[in-house]
Amino acid sequence: MNTYGKLCAIVVLIIAVSESFETKGAAMNPLPFDMPASSTLSASSHKVFAHYFPVFPISMDNKPSGEDSYATQFLNPDGQGGKYAANGGFIRERPLPRAVDPSPNWQLDDMETEVRRASGAGLDGFAFDILSVSGVYWNRLKLLLQAADTVDPNFRIMLRPASNASDVSNPQALASAIAGIANDPGVFHLSDGRLVVSPFAPETQGAPWWSNWIDIMQDQYGIKIAFVPCFVHYSASNTSAFAPFSYGLSNWGNRSPDPNQNVGATTIDDVHALGKIWMQPVSAQDERPDSGVYWEADNTENYRYTWNAAINDGADWVMIPTWNDYSEGTEISPSTHIGWGFLDLASYYLTRFKTGQWPAIVRDVIYVSYRVQFANALPQASGGETKLMKLVSQSPARDAVEVLSFLTEPSIVEVNIGGKTQQVSVPAGESDALLALAPGPISAQVIRNGQPIVSVNSPFIVETDFPIQNEQYYMMTSGRAAFATQLNLGHHSGMARSLPNDFQRRKEGIHFSGLPTAVRVIQ
Repeated sequence: MNTYGKLCAIVVLIIAVSESFETKGAAMNPLPFDMPASSTLSASSHKVFAHYFPVFPISMDNKPSGEDSYATQFLNPDGQGGKYAANGGFIRERPLPRAVDPSPNWQLDDMETEVRRASGAGLDGFAFDILSVSGVYWNRLKLLLQAADTVDPNFRIMLRPASNASDVSNPQALASAIAGIANDPGVFHLSDGRLVVSPFAPETQGAPWWSNWIDIMQDQYGIKIAFVPCFVHYSASNTSAFAPFSYGLSNWGNRSPDPNQNVGATTIDDVHALGKIWMQPVSAQDERPDSGVYWEADNTENYRYTWNAAINDGADWVMIPTWNDYSEGTEISPSTHIGWGFLDLASYYLTRFKTGQWPAIVRDVIYVSYRVQFANALPQASGGETKLMKLVSQSPARDAVEVLSFLTEPSIVEVNIGGKTQQVSVPAGESDALLALAPGPISAQVIRNGQPIVSVNSPFIVETDFPIQNEQYYMMTSGRAAFATQLNLGHHSGMARSLPNDFQRRKEGIHFSGLPTAVRVIQ
């Protein structure tokens, strides 16, 4: 079977996986803890949003998933007229596919699905990246507002004009467009009625431009703005320029553990001293095939570091960049490689962030993450990828399998990596174990009193011979066993090469072939 044929076969299988989980997930409870009531979470002053990028909805065209734009244009290296052929394609994974929706309102249906997933995980809303004030992306904002109104009256859409988008550069046009939707019940306002606006990269246009825009909103439309700029780079000069007319401050953040280990306290204290709130960026990973760069996330470490910065250092709000920017590989939305892993973990940490208490572990769940290539491996010349990925983070690349455990009792975690079985003693609570990556299949199980408790059998094979690089961390969880099992039906071997976006990419890292096993008790 050729590559495109494999693509179609796998996409059909993933549809079954996606639909199976949507129908069964609520009954099975995939989380290691019991979520608090939604009313408890939404009542908290600590808010959690995820950056919504309108370029990548669940479906762009409502076609069969093996024939849609994701499959033929964005994942396929030859898509978009070969524009990204040298990069191995534009993106490396996609949202979980679905069957063709017979409804004429399929786009609204998809938006409702996204709101339902995010709201069910405990998020307060999306920060919608306003790339234009007309056309398809603006229409998607209106659909998302409609979906939020329908699905969850407490789920809100924060408005985030993209300062680096040319269509948002006219202050009068932007003011008029936002005034037109400001009274929608789905738009995020403070309790005092002020409209929250959190532009991305406001330093691009500068503080005077935005101060003038806020005056336009007040003087011409009678709309008071609570301004929360999200800088690309937080700095003293940006702070002094924007703080006088801002309600709070934020930044896009780093994507690797080394700069994020002590990222929060000083900045948050400084912002609070100015009488402003701080919105902490919490990020999973970042790899950009179209730019040829990636940041080392160290499995889930960067995600956990940034969550703990928000929790321990006194952040007021959290912003997760991103929900669905597949061009940057930063997505936490349920997807074909990360599954539901990052979203499930968000539920755990946001519960602590919002309630002030770590939730009790009442079910055994493990999360297994790893890359499907080694850091120093190069793709086959026949794959056509000539613009190879470059590591740009402070954290060095590593090749490790991480098992993040949430256990009710001390247990043995048994991990099989490429046919070699290793056992690690793991305490109750949250802990992580790191083991050296090796070629072949990967599985893990929790053993207690000699009996298997929960397991992960990943369908994603670690390969040494591949046509395209892929720096993304994949994740499987025992809490979503149906997802892993159905992916594995008849497609265990070669799964990591069956989709063009699965074609692997990697360059200039360190192969930790001698990485020792380490277990850390996180709480």
